[in-house]
Amino acid sequence: MLSQTIKPSQITLIDAPNGKLEIDAIWQDSDTVAIICHPNPMQGGTMNNKVVSTLFRYCRDAGMSVLRFNFRGVGASTGVTGNGEGEFIDGLTALRYALAQTGATRVWLGGFSFGGFITCRLAHAVSHDEEFAGLQLAGVALIAPSIVRHDTSQLTWQADSTCLIYGQHDELVAPLALARFGEHRQIPTSVIDTGHFFHGKLVELRHALETYFGKCDEQG
Repeated sequence: MLSQTIKPSQITLIDAPNGKLEIDAIWQDSDTVAIICHPNPMQGGTMNNKVVSTLFRYCRDAGMSVLRFNFRGVGASTGVTGNGEGEFIDGLTALRYALAQTGATRVWLGGFSFGGFITCRLAHAVSHDEEFAGLQLAGVALIAPSIVRHDTSQLTWQADSTCLIYGQHDELVAPLALARFGEHRQIPTSVIDTGHFFHGKLVELRHALETYFGKCDEQG
């Protein structure tokens, strides 16, 4: 997909089961909406994380509507961290809001670290819950997902494309565990010469996304 005229992002608060959820969204003329999940709030993760921002810009430049959000207790989002379950509910809230705003028939999901685990849960929900019947799962991008601390063994999904990207020197999620995760699920995988946080490697991360999901015009 090639980008059209890019609209500015809109940061706002939306109603959520836990109070308010802070979102940053770009609505575009597309049948696809992307939802991006950030790293662990307990370790300083926010929607402004540079890996999350790379995912956000990729989706924007690909012409998708795209929404990132702060989990409960982060930024202007109310409440306290939910140890995974609450954050999954936050992801569902963001997804439902985006679908209501856009009428999209396709969803693209992406997440980094802890956000990658939440992305797996959202992908499972989209694939199996009656609520999302008729919604096509267009893509799933898992960036160094937290699959050691969090159990993903019961999570399955059917997507047009799924990719796994991680650093060969990842110091937080064991590279061997990530490799086995990708092999077991037969997920196309890119391993980048970097650590968990992709310091100095965001261009390579962007290129990996383009390899799996298609190139698009750069918009800055």
